[in-house]
Amino acid sequence: MAEVESFLLDHTKVRAPYVRLSGSEQHENGGLLQKYDLRLLQPNEDALPTSAVHTLEHLLATYMRDELTGIIDISPMGCRTGFYMIIWNEHAPKDIAIALTKVLQKVVTTEHIPAVSALECGNYRDHSLFSAQQYAKQVVDAGISDDAFNHVPVKYN
Repeated sequence: MAEVESFLLDHTKVRAPYVRLSGSEQHENGGLLQKYDLRLLQPNEDALPTSAVHTLEHLLATYMRDELTGIIDISPMGCRTGFYMIIWNEHAPKDIAIALTKVLQKVVTTEHIPAVSALECGNYRDHSLFSAQQYAKQVVDAGISDDAFNHVPVKYN
């Protein structure tokens, strides 16, 4: 049985919020995929409500693509403490932390959730912009680290 990388992570030692490169796959033809752990909340201490997770998923899927090229997917973690992001090519954790900070700052002030009609979303009634903004502000205020075990927020201009 293959081991799952995130199950090997000691969730009692990490210090959220942070971004962490949790895996890389090099294709035989040269393409590189990276998987990032975008951890917003401290594991086993807090969890995003489903409506906040859903709204943040829509906002991150939209706004992160404005900051970074090559994003394949951003998906919520089952534990509801953050998201996984899969992206083409090599990116430094610091660059991901800066992009996520910018996006969460934008979330705090946005007035619109993209793709919230029955046509565009499989559960369009389960959203909370207010809740998503409250959690985004909490993360921005705490600062996002590029080290999962030593919380030192990344600085940028």
